[in-house]
Amino acid sequence: MQAIQDFSNRLISNVEKVIFGKRETVELTVICLLCQGHLLIEDVPGVGKTMLAKALARSIGGAFKRIQFTPDMLPADVTGTSIYNQKTGEFEFRPGPIMAQIVLADEINRATPKTQAALLEAMEERQVTVDGVTHTLKPPFLVLATQNPIEYEGTFPLPEAQLDRFLMRISLGYPTPDQLIAILDAQQYHHPIDDIAQVTSTSELLDMQEQLKSVYVDALIKQYIAELVDKTRSHPDVYLGASPRGALALYRTAQARAVTHGRDYVIPDDVKALAQPTLGHRVIISPAARIKDIDTGGILDELLRAIPVPGARVTR
Repeated sequence: MQAIQDFSNRLISNVEKVIFGKRETVELTVICLLCQGHLLIEDVPGVGKTMLAKALARSIGGAFKRIQFTPDMLPADVTGTSIYNQKTGEFEFRPGPIMAQIVLADEINRATPKTQAALLEAMEERQVTVDGVTHTLKPPFLVLATQNPIEYEGTFPLPEAQLDRFLMRISLGYPTPDQLIAILDAQQYHHPIDDIAQVTSTSELLDMQEQLKSVYVDALIKQYIAELVDKTRSHPDVYLGASPRGALALYRTAQARAVTHGRDYVIPDDVKALAQPTLGHRVIISPAARIKDIDTGGILDELLRAIPVPGARVTR
């Protein structure tokens, strides 16, 4: 497990050359990458969402594509299309930007539901189907989507099926005054993204993703995860609770967090730290609770306080 810890530290340190003072957020991004998941970065403009995606892509050296979502975009603009070749008399597939390894879906909520749906198969099945022909996406495949939670004009909220396919939802937040000064100093002559070098390879990443699966998770921890997810469905202020995919997300990310903190086993603190990023976007608040300004963060904190934390297992 030392190899995975060294791998994650290399990535985190490299990305922090661009994203200042946000180590926890960068760590969550690397955890998402190790767990073969997709990441939704939700925050106001100008805090570094796009730079985070670019820095991660350059660090692993994977094929990178950026999709700028707009209301007039069509599904074929994402997946690709078949074009008739007059010389051969056959249709040729022209791949879209989704046929990459690291895909930045910028302002994903500006696309229409029809175009958003073009991502569903790619995110879950790691493949796209165009004109009845299925094209497999080359691993590793990661979608980093960004959206602005403040501006609603000209946007289309992501449906529950789309949200559930994101392993985690994170935000960067505004920097502190000291962090802002560091950003100003770093960009005085050129942007630090230009200095980001590749620190690993996609083959090493795939190897780390496989090794991660062997991190030990005790039966009591699994029960703790299952109870937490189950309680989200019976809470009086919740309209729709977390899905089994949410439980798997919490399970996998807890394994990754354990390794990044130097352990080959999961503890309850791993589950607690990742409950909000993995379950927060999967829990839908009821309309009555929304009027009372109740949010998912408060509900998950309440459940974490109420559910007994599993203790140590006694061995003889």
